[in-house]
Amino acid sequence: MINRELIRIKIVQLTYAYYQNGNRNIDVAEKELLFSLSKSYHLYMYLLALMVAVSKEARRHYDVETAKAAREGSPLPSSKFVDNKFALQLEGNKYLCDFIDSQKQTWDDDVEFVRSLYNQVVQSRIYIDYMESDDDSYEADREVWRKLYKALIMENEELDALLEEKSLYWNDDKDIVDTFVLKTIKRFDPENNVKQELLPEYKDEEDKDFARKLFRATVLNADQYQHYMSETSRNWDFSRLAYMDVVIMQIAIAEMLTFPNIPINVTINEYVDLAKVYSTIKSAGYINGMLDAIARFLISTGKLLKPIPEKNSKKNKE
Repeated sequence: MINRELIRIKIVQLTYAYYQNGNRNIDVAEKELLFSLSKSYHLYMYLLALMVAVSKEARRHYDVETAKAAREGSPLPSSKFVDNKFALQLEGNKYLCDFIDSQKQTWDDDVEFVRSLYNQVVQSRIYIDYMESDDDSYEADREVWRKLYKALIMENEELDALLEEKSLYWNDDKDIVDTFVLKTIKRFDPENNVKQELLPEYKDEEDKDFARKLFRATVLNADQYQHYMSETSRNWDFSRLAYMDVVIMQIAIAEMLTFPNIPINVTINEYVDLAKVYSTIKSAGYINGMLDAIARFLISTGKLLKPIPEKNSKKNKE
């Protein structure tokens, strides 16, 4: 689940913090990086568990309404939502259950929020259409949760505030983790029952090594990389560069020189996008031009053995 996009985001954040911290210990900083990435995975599992918590709240309401109907002799409520086959499979998922059992933090601590979210669910057009539909297939059950997640969990300011209170590491993670949750929903197959695989923390050991190597290269070779910046910035106003821009370019140079299989234009585009999020309005275009110039300088001096397109294709002045 922890892909290179998320790793780059965390390294930008942690490298900036590393230089702001007077006590610069690279081993401690690396542990902080890996811990921060592990917290992103915890958020992924926690958001999956939120759907289970809402399903349990629905069951509680159903039991109350069923008991009331029995007392009054009125028609029983529909059990369609509480019998949702996808939700029941998720609730029984071995990997999610093991994770929840290992955590002190659960949605039982936030009953009021879960109840509020459940009320938003039952009032939504998505829920109403689902309950009125005759389609009782697994696909329909899975699809209603995909829609509910996109509509009510992805864009939920109350949830964002709650998560921010729970972990400082989750401030910037939710948008990208949401995409992994949606991918997981789509991957669920009824034939896998409780053993449906969730996304692994890392795709492979190579991605975990990518995080370590990139961070260490960035910090250990900082002086050299900043020398490359100054060497190629004669036509740029380097002295007025925002400090975050220096950090972003430093990491980009580390990636270009440390990972021979990543194309130069891919690296440049990734860090131009990060500049749009973490730096100033004008930073994206500046960083695009600087990194292109630095890459050409490194190639011309034999320090970088990669081809580079004639022109970087990224639209950097968006």
